[in-house]
Amino acid sequence: MSKKRTRGGRQGKRRPSFLSVDRRDFLKITGAAGVSASLPLTTWLKRARADVLAAGLSDPAIQPKFSNDQLVPNALNPGFIYDTRKNKIKVAVGASVQMTGLVETLHAPGGGTMAGAPVSTTVWGYGDNGFYTWPGRSFEVQSGVPLEVKWENRLIDELGDPLPMPVTSFGRSVIDTSLHWAYSLHGYEEFTTAANGVPIVPHVHGGHTDDIFDGNPEYFFSPGWEVRGPKWVEKKYIYDNSQPAGTVWYHDHALGITRLNVYAGMAGFFIIRDEIDTGQPNNPLGLPAYPYEAAFAIQDRMFHADGGLFYPAFPDDPFYEDFITGEGAELPDTQFPGGGPTGLAEFFGDHMLVNGIIWPKMDVEPRNYRLRFLNGCDSRFLVVRFREAASTSATTLDGAGAPIPFKVIGSDQGLASSATTVTSLVMETGSRYDLIFDFSGLQGKRIIMENIGGDSPFGFTFGDDLEPEDVFDNRQTDRVMAFDVGGGSSIMDAFNPALINQYAGNPNMVDRVRKVALFEGTDEYGRLQPLLGTAEPATDYMGNPIDWPNASDYVDAGLVGQMEGAIAWHSPTTENPSLGATEEWHIANVTGDAHPVHLHLVHFEIVSRHAIVWDTATNEEDRVLDPVGAAAPQPNGDGTYLVDQPVVQHNGLIGSGFRVVNLTYDLNTTVDPNDGAPGPYVENAPKDMVSALPGQVTVIRATFDKPGRYVWHCHILSHEDHEMMRVMHVGPGA
Repeated sequence: MSKKRTRGGRQGKRRPSFLSVDRRDFLKITGAAGVSASLPLTTWLKRARADVLAAGLSDPAIQPKFSNDQLVPNALNPGFIYDTRKNKIKVAVGASVQMTGLVETLHAPGGGTMAGAPVSTTVWGYGDNGFYTWPGRSFEVQSGVPLEVKWENRLIDELGDPLPMPVTSFGRSVIDTSLHWAYSLHGYEEFTTAANGVPIVPHVHGGHTDDIFDGNPEYFFSPGWEVRGPKWVEKKYIYDNSQPAGTVWYHDHALGITRLNVYAGMAGFFIIRDEIDTGQPNNPLGLPAYPYEAAFAIQDRMFHADGGLFYPAFPDDPFYEDFITGEGAELPDTQFPGGGPTGLAEFFGDHMLVNGIIWPKMDVEPRNYRLRFLNGCDSRFLVVRFREAASTSATTLDGAGAPIPFKVIGSDQGLASSATTVTSLVMETGSRYDLIFDFSGLQGKRIIMENIGGDSPFGFTFGDDLEPEDVFDNRQTDRVMAFDVGGGSSIMDAFNPALINQYAGNPNMVDRVRKVALFEGTDEYGRLQPLLGTAEPATDYMGNPIDWPNASDYVDAGLVGQMEGAIAWHSPTTENPSLGATEEWHIANVTGDAHPVHLHLVHFEIVSRHAIVWDTATNEEDRVLDPVGAAAPQPNGDGTYLVDQPVVQHNGLIGSGFRVVNLTYDLNTTVDPNDGAPGPYVENAPKDMVSALPGQVTVIRATFDKPGRYVWHCHILSHEDHEMMRVMHVGPGA
């Protein structure tokens, strides 16, 4: 039943069918491996589902949804906001036990599962004064007013010993030490999480921050700062907040372990206010203010039956077949005893949580609310709608009404050029969207926030276009949370959408067009490895060529001369803008999936999208040609194609990737992802995230106004942890 990925990063698929059956195989474990491929898919899935439940995982179908015991916390509740009146604060990462609304999954006497008593979940969260939460408490700061934060790593027990990671696979460690990660760097190999603790480094995502305070992956530190990353500078971080109001957030960014630290609970909001978006009821735009303004972090998870955080990393775990044995990867027993732990290319949880609560609800009044949403998932793109449920006690979308229109007034970095009325909205991982939802006229109703995105890599399809293999069996991830609309409001509702006109794009003249690319290759073990790179020969900020290192591992692999193509994290920097330069980045996605691309430091304007014109000698299954092989297909010279190219890994071994040749696209012909309709892509606001869609060149425009070492990466956390991240250095010194 395995569907292998095609050459050339699987480009050309209109839907992510390269994983269609395998994505359903996420339920496959050892006991199901022998099932005949001739079985009908639904029959096989039911059997596989039963096997997973037998293995001790939580059953999302029996979990409570939208109950009075699952009221969603509001991250903008004044009691949940740090006290930053002195413009300095200490914030630490520590362990906590939280109630998520989860109940224990038990075996029913007649077979199947049943709900047990409520169970707790151990998490690692942010906090101060020994009080740690998931999500971390919110920062609320003023634009232009600096804030000093001393971040501390308190992941130790009362005896000072390092705490074990609370995210496991049935008690087994899921930390993959084969990756290019903090303790695999040269000079750090002697350190272990058991002896030295888990490294962290907080990153204020979307912050206009000096490079030494940006939380780059190599600035990590262990408990007590005993182990410090090679770029670590100091304990106190200064955030100058020199940017307009916006929904920024903070999360861990330690090298090669970001996905696990964030999964454990390390994420929270960092809200910036200014003279326009004040957060007060008398703000100039009439925006709803607390308690009619709320911030919600949406995340997906899997749990052990007893409430512990589960993450797959071993042969008997979900997804392993998809990304390891199904891809032909070979993991040596000496490094992966028993087949793991190993990082997997993507993760899709089967439980939906908002601010740390499974399938919660919010009681609202019949008036406008301002709802700020963060997609904090690992790999899941969300496509959300709001629908009136069939009854006030409904927990499914059966019999629900038509999608209700709502207004998008902003995104990652602030308010939009205008309010956009839509009935659905794409939220890429790591992104934030600022909505106005009008509950007036809905008294006594339950409104369910629906997710019509699949449980699979995002490409172009969602909603009615999803195939059965794109979604979980007995799927519960089609709903996120509910809003129960009560009686009238005594507070005046003064919101006027016509006043939303704050964003005018990036008006600066473009100093340089930079062509970069998104690839999918394999690492030294044959595991799928998403990669970044260039779609042109690399040059520095002065226009001088950037060459491959004159080192044996590169030379022996044939990587000589000017750098180009797929490149791993540790190789020399190729994205080197001049200080103060405005650049257009033309991002060529030659993979079969959408990737949420994030640039540190800057906000950017999403300018346009264009279809890649492929060489007619290629096909949708294989975009790779070999212009030097006499017996191989030769390019016709009328478009883009890929050639195989080795990728030097962090350990000097060789993986595989690609190089883009003759990148061809028409700047006069754009691709509208909305096909002329309003939404579901709303991008008329300052962004630090963009959905780079497959088979397209996505154009963004940014001004690089601070010098130093930053990064850019895919914000699918499992991707950035496995080399889909590169250094971006502004000005000299790269």
